[in-house]
Amino acid sequence: MRNKFADTFYELGKQDERLAIVVADISPAGSIAKFRNEFPNRFINTGVAEQIMIGMCAGMAMRGLRPFAYTIATFTLYRPFEFVRDDLCYQQLPVTIVGIGGGVTYSTLGATHHAMEDISIASSIPGMSIIAPCDPLEAEAATFWCAKVNSQGPVYLRLGKAGEPTITQTALTPFEFGKIRYLKQGSKICYLSYGPMVDTALKISNQLDEKHAINSSVVSCHTLKPLDVYGISKILDNYEHVIVMEDHVPHGGLGSRVKEIAWNQKAKCTIHHFHLQDKFIHCYGGLNDIYQAHGIDKETITNQLIGSFS
Repeated sequence: MRNKFADTFYELGKQDERLAIVVADISPAGSIAKFRNEFPNRFINTGVAEQIMIGMCAGMAMRGLRPFAYTIATFTLYRPFEFVRDDLCYQQLPVTIVGIGGGVTYSTLGATHHAMEDISIASSIPGMSIIAPCDPLEAEAATFWCAKVNSQGPVYLRLGKAGEPTITQTALTPFEFGKIRYLKQGSKICYLSYGPMVDTALKISNQLDEKHAINSSVVSCHTLKPLDVYGISKILDNYEHVIVMEDHVPHGGLGSRVKEIAWNQKAKCTIHHFHLQDKFIHCYGGLNDIYQAHGIDKETITNQLIGSFS
């Protein structure tokens, strides 16, 4: 996703002189490096000064530019939080905050680089939109929307890192900001997820469908704010089991919102919520090791669901 964002931003930047990127102590690679080399006046590295990165983007937006703030997720959102809230959201400026490594994607770098609670933090700020694409194609569509379409104010664009598989090339519905998207459609069971975990949901769905004759749906909830309340309400009414999967703490993420909607409409379905634990787990390892420690790896979720369905 990171690479597709960079490629898309570079191509759009060649066509639109308003597009600029401000980074904070992160080495530009791939197409971001090409953008820096070809358009040096629209590329700024503030160093370890994330507050300045956000404040600078605010000033650029007020002068008519379309700036993107780009670095590791914890440093685009957590360190400069007051600037994000007051400089961007309070003034409703069209700045995109690009968080690389959302969730626990930067597994081996430890808790300082884990954005476990970023959706909750970003969604609590008035005026902030949140997009979390699930694969490179959604990342491309989201980048285009942020750069060329958005006029609603600041956006937190939550990306993975690199190497995610492309899984939406056969999606049943197109990418549309603010709307859920069906990757496959069935009956009785529906998986809701966003970001890289959509791939896990799709694998679990395909495995259980084949082995246990389950006909399930998989939905990408790429826009977390504003959430597609109507689309989720229909899912809660039409499926017996709704499974929410996210690499986020249990509070303030997609699962919390789905349960809120379900309560308000007195939904009869069973909701299963798989999420990161509400703790810093001192586990060193790759991404799947971290998922295993939190109980959201493919094997653990599959075994729990088999027990629930049987």
